[in-house]
Amino acid sequence: MWIVALLVYLLAVFHRSSLAVAGLTAAERFDISAAQLATFTMLQLLVYAAMQIPVGLLVDRFGPRRVLLTGALTLTLAQAGFAFADSYPLALVARLFVGMGDAMTFICVLRLVNTWFAPRRIPLITQLTGMVGQLGGALAAVPMTIALRELGWTRSYLIAASFGIVLSLALVLVVRDVPGGRSVRGPAMSVTRIRASLTASWQQPGTRLGFWTHFSTQFSATTLALLWGYPFFVQGEGLSDHTAGLLLTLMVGVMVVAGPVLGLIIPRHPWHRSSIVLGIVGSIVTVWTAVLAWPGEAPLGLLIALVVVAGIGGPASMIGFDLGRTSNPSDRMASATGIINQGGFIASLLLVVAIGLILDWRTPGGGSDYTPTAFRWAMSFQYVLWALGILQIWRYRVRTRRKIMAENPEEYGRVPL
Repeated sequence: MWIVALLVYLLAVFHRSSLAVAGLTAAERFDISAAQLATFTMLQLLVYAAMQIPVGLLVDRFGPRRVLLTGALTLTLAQAGFAFADSYPLALVARLFVGMGDAMTFICVLRLVNTWFAPRRIPLITQLTGMVGQLGGALAAVPMTIALRELGWTRSYLIAASFGIVLSLALVLVVRDVPGGRSVRGPAMSVTRIRASLTASWQQPGTRLGFWTHFSTQFSATTLALLWGYPFFVQGEGLSDHTAGLLLTLMVGVMVVAGPVLGLIIPRHPWHRSSIVLGIVGSIVTVWTAVLAWPGEAPLGLLIALVVVAGIGGPASMIGFDLGRTSNPSDRMASATGIINQGGFIASLLLVVAIGLILDWRTPGGGSDYTPTAFRWAMSFQYVLWALGILQIWRYRVRTRRKIMAENPEEYGRVPL
């Protein structure tokens, strides 16, 4: 049951990332600028982030199985539409629905994990879920690059869409909401109850700490994987198409390995979760600084270090969900998870758009022949997001610990944070 749900999430990550290695091809196919190319990912991320809270409420009302099936079918139809899109507006509509279907997967899988596994195993299973899901990014790197070169745009995206049909059938046959029943339905929620649940979740400092953890750790890897990594490595650092694809695949491989490691560390050192996050963010900032400050093209070893530390940031963002889980009662888990899951995608959305705008600004004569200098300017926008995220993590971890001291002083030093 978990494997089938997990494969649906993996497929969602694949569809989400499938434009990463096709960015330059898409720019030529639709004759668009960097800002217009970034709009694909911007729209996809905007829809994803905006739907997190509504999807959480839908899961509470209709159960994860129904919502997950709706997401799988939406992704299948959207990717098929993207395959046939021959104009920029049609392609935008297709990516909008890709974002919509993608938004319906992860929260559903997390709910199934929380229902089917013992509480002590949830942190590890959550990391394993994220780890396996990120393999979709690997499948969207080198294999998709080869498919686009050998099969062309339409056939490549149609083949990708076809996997959704198989998984939708498996989902119907295998997945159950709870051990005792195939599907569950929650009570209808009034506007008053929804507002009260969201307000209570947001007022909890642990939820905000989870939000800013997700915000700060994820955006660098997400931006590289979804759109700008391939152009940055090829045009900004002078690598070949093949090497750029391998670097993006390596980054996904790091996510796969780092996820279970963090899943084992966090339950053993729960009080130090925010400290672990700050250490990981600091490592990402340090390596990016070395790459951007390097005179000329950075050496391959340094670029490998970059994708390694950025890749660790992916599973590190999952720590935000654990912070939300231990800071909210079970009846607010969906709303808290939805709020936290917005963080990284809001940051990624801001970065994707900013990079496109800065590249157009710093590229003489326009077009898609971006210079290394233009990429250095564009990638430097990350420092704005890192500064904000680190400040807020520190701020809300202090508030969360202060709240525990006031309400349960005997628990201070033992309650997970």
